[in-house]
Amino acid sequence: MKNILYLFIVLGLLSCKRKDKPAEVKETRTSGTLRILVDESVSPIIKEQINIFNLDYPDAKFELTVKPEEKIIPAFLNDSVRVIVMPRLLTKAEEKYYTQRGIRINSTRFAVDGIALITNKDNIDSTITVKEVVDILQGKGSGKKLVFDNAYSSTFQYLKQLANISQFPAQGVYSKSSSADVIKLIAEDKTFIGILGVDWVSDKNTQLAQYLSKVKMLGVKNLKGKPGDDKFYQPTQDNLINGVYPFLRNVNIIDCEGRDGLGTGFATWLRSQRGQLIVLKSGLGPHKLMPRQINLTNGK
Repeated sequence: MKNILYLFIVLGLLSCKRKDKPAEVKETRTSGTLRILVDESVSPIIKEQINIFNLDYPDAKFELTVKPEEKIIPAFLNDSVRVIVMPRLLTKAEEKYYTQRGIRINSTRFAVDGIALITNKDNIDSTITVKEVVDILQGKGSGKKLVFDNAYSSTFQYLKQLANISQFPAQGVYSKSSSADVIKLIAEDKTFIGILGVDWVSDKNTQLAQYLSKVKMLGVKNLKGKPGDDKFYQPTQDNLINGVYPFLRNVNIIDCEGRDGLGTGFATWLRSQRGQLIVLKSGLGPHKLMPRQINLTNGK
């Protein structure tokens, strides 16, 4: 009798364990788990997109790694993670890591970003030229000091290429560990000009609102012969869309998973009407402007 009772208890426990075990989520365009590497300078927009995507598709799970560009590229190239979001495309050398194995690279632009230059709100200066920025990066001291979001960030890589330099000059250029740290520094120190992704200085960034209220964006004038060389432009949404702000970048999601799954579905969704409306509301330039429907009535 005792043996029979013991058997029923064991069977009952096993039955409970089977019931508690969650059902495995099938990998589709709207469900499953997706690991993504995200460049820190454009992370606010991708986090917002994921939040809304999850409202529509709760069976989709995202595992984000947010770091500066030079910190996430190695993980992408050594096949640790096959989806990356950053404000540039892969170089030919980087593409070879996948093409030589016959893996297709799917690159999708979904937004237009700008590199913002910010200063303390009490600072008299409100403008700067691209030539001034390049001169500072080349070590031609002007008294102004630049501070980047990170020495390994995509913003520094962008301007380093523009100025044709391989490293920081001995003076005049500094770096912090994140975009948030740059904003906090500029809010407290009038001697620096901060450089970071424009999405970080959006009025929707409530976590840094107390610091953002103490900073302002500089107007930037481009080199002669380039778009935006006629006057000083701020990285407003209109200026990003029209291409007149000097420091423009395309935000891309690059998928090398080699299958039609959540990575493909998310990339497609980013360029859908819903995804593009989120870009539009963020203050960045959308990949494609959505047409508006206007209902006309005769007023009777």
